[in-house]
Amino acid sequence: MRKIFILIPIYNDWESVSKLIKEINFCIKDLEAEFSIIVINDASNNHQNINLENINSLKNIKIINMKENRGHARCIATGLKYIHEKQDYDYIIPMDGDGEDRPEEIIEFTNQIKKFTNKPIVGKRVKRTEKLIFKICYELHKLITFTFTGKSIKFGNFTCLPKSTVEKMINEKATWNSFSGSLTKLEKDLIEIPSIRGERYFGLSKMSFFNLIKHSLSIISVFRRTVLIRSALFIVVYILLIKSNASILTSMPLLLLLLMIYSISSLALRENMDEFDQALSNIGNIDTAK
Repeated sequence: MRKIFILIPIYNDWESVSKLIKEINFCIKDLEAEFSIIVINDASNNHQNINLENINSLKNIKIINMKENRGHARCIATGLKYIHEKQDYDYIIPMDGDGEDRPEEIIEFTNQIKKFTNKPIVGKRVKRTEKLIFKICYELHKLITFTFTGKSIKFGNFTCLPKSTVEKMINEKATWNSFSGSLTKLEKDLIEIPSIRGERYFGLSKMSFFNLIKHSLSIISVFRRTVLIRSALFIVVYILLIKSNASILTSMPLLLLLLMIYSISSLALRENMDEFDQALSNIGNIDTAK
C-alpha cells in the first residue's frame, strides 16, 4: 500500500486547517493508500488545538513548529526535506491549508498515481474564484512568465510528488525560493489534472497584489539566464525601433524591464543551498496530534 504524506504550511490559520483535515479525512476514506499529514506551523503568533474528533482515515498527524517565520515557500521546502529524511513515504502532496486547494482533488491524484508510476502530478488551474482584478493580474503574471522564460506554469503548490522528484527538489537550491519554478526546472514530464481554485474557509486571502508580484518574480528568477538573454534581445530591438522617437514615455518599457531584472536578481539571492541544508535546524518542536 502506497504511503502518502500531505504537507500543509500554515500561519495562524488554525480554524481553516482543522476544517481541512476533517474534509481530507472524509475524502480519503475509500482510497487504497495510507495517508498521513504534516502541518508546518510557520512560527504562528497564536496557537489553537486542532479538532481531531472522529479522524479515523488518517494514520498520523504531526505539527512541526518552526522557531522563526520563513514564509510559505521555505516552509514547503523544509517539509519536503523533513519527510524525505525522517519518514517512510512514497508520495508527498503539498497543499494550502485555507481551503483554496480542494481536498476532493486528492482522489484524482491517487487515480493518476495508478496510471503513471513515479511521475510528478500537478493541479493545473482551470477555474479561479478570486475577484476580477486579481484574475487579470494572475493572467498577466502567466503571460510575463511565459514571455521571458518560455515556461507556461499553470500550477501552484498543489501537486503530488514521487520520492524521486522530492529527492531532486531537496538538492536544488531554487526550491528554497520558488516551489513551482523549481519543479518546472527539474521535471520536464509533468502529469496534469484539472484543478479548481476553491474558496477560503475563513477570512480573506493573504495573497496581496504585492505578494503576487513577488511570487511571479520569484518563479521568473529561477530561469534568470533565459530572462537575461531574452531581455537583452528585447532591449536591442526596442532601441532600434524607438531611436528616431526617443522620449521619457517611449523609454518606460526599458526602465520597467531593468527594474524587473534588478528585482529577480535580488530574489535569486534567496537560493541559498547552505540555508536549505540547515532548514531542519529551524524546527523548534514536533507535536504528535494523532
